[in-house]
Amino acid sequence: MRRTVPAAFLVLSLGLTAACGDGGSGTKADSSAKGPITIWLSNNKEELAWGKAMVEAWNGQHADQKITAQEIPAGKSSEEVIGAAITAGNAPCLIFNTAPAAVPQFQKQGGLVALDDFEGAKGYIEQRTGSAAEQYRSPDGKYYQMPWKANPVMIVYNKAIMQKAGVDPENPPLGTYAEFLDTSRKIKSSGAAQAAIHPSPASQFFQSWFDFYPLFIAETGGKQLVEDGKAQFSSAEGQRVADFWKTLYAEGLVPKEQYNGDAFGEGKSAMAIVGPWAIPVYGDKIKWGLKPVPTSAGKPAAEIKTFSDAKNVAMYSSCQNRGTAWEVLKFATSQEQDGALLKATGQMPLRANLTATYPDFFTEKPGYRDFADQAGRTVEVSNVPNSVTIWQTFRDAYSESVIFGKRPVADAFGDAAKKVDGLAGQR
Repeated sequence: MRRTVPAAFLVLSLGLTAACGDGGSGTKADSSAKGPITIWLSNNKEELAWGKAMVEAWNGQHADQKITAQEIPAGKSSEEVIGAAITAGNAPCLIFNTAPAAVPQFQKQGGLVALDDFEGAKGYIEQRTGSAAEQYRSPDGKYYQMPWKANPVMIVYNKAIMQKAGVDPENPPLGTYAEFLDTSRKIKSSGAAQAAIHPSPASQFFQSWFDFYPLFIAETGGKQLVEDGKAQFSSAEGQRVADFWKTLYAEGLVPKEQYNGDAFGEGKSAMAIVGPWAIPVYGDKIKWGLKPVPTSAGKPAAEIKTFSDAKNVAMYSSCQNRGTAWEVLKFATSQEQDGALLKATGQMPLRANLTATYPDFFTEKPGYRDFADQAGRTVEVSNVPNSVTIWQTFRDAYSESVIFGKRPVADAFGDAAKKVDGLAGQR
């Protein structure tokens, strides 16, 4: 997952004027108002290429409603930048990089427009996304984000390292915790790699999305970290997941130190937890294979759910020309544009019947099929108040007990669960 933001503010050279008609003028916006708008895009080069092409296609047909596209400005994180723009009243109309975890806070700031305000929006979202759309509704029942694209996470493994460790490179035993641990021990003891797997031990709130959370989702059959206002991670299933990771750390199979680089890409670790973005990154440089994340008992692959790692699109309340913004949002998430996004980035549009909708892509690029199959079984972060603070509370407890072993897991998770229940109950 690439969460860095650019060092400079890049305006895509689309030959457009700076007058966008969506600045925070204080005028009450009309949901039918038409005119020029500004959008922000991720700094991912493949997404920028898709965004530029999408904008050019729209602008060629709408001379009086042109889009100006910009990269998200520089900052510590995109969430921080967006939050500051909401406060300043100068957020763009649409941001194609809105993290679901940040939506509750942006909503609390009054920074988001309920998409339900637009005629047919609810039906459009639910028809496009299918049953997964429900995860993106806010507690008030409305959609403040358009489910856009997912990077369902799986275990990628290096076949050459597995073979060197004496493990079947085509089908390494990784389905159960016991198998995963045994394989990891072989990797380490053989010297085939310095680490079996090397997730980041850093303390940022989102790091648990790439170690604990995918396995928790799989182990529980699809539970979120918080459900019905209550923390779920202190359950027996959560304890099993934590004990699994704690064993990996305690035995030195997973380093406790941050690796400044790509441990998997550089052959320092045999495995990684990745989304489909990894395919163009590793390409032919590494002979790799994919497995679902493990479960304690080894569930069949077709039953395993995982973390979606989605990025969505939201409309921001400083937008004046909301009628145009809604039409652009539908245009950018149309079947044609979703197909262009899939082809340009390999990321999975949050669209029902993905493989049936784009059969040619998956025939030409079969490496994406496992991710596409997994995309139909994903779970998002909980859409609850204080979402980011909840994740940080959990991460602190996880780091203390699982990574560094300073407290028993049951104690750390139990205390964190009480805090999380209180945070989730606030409005």
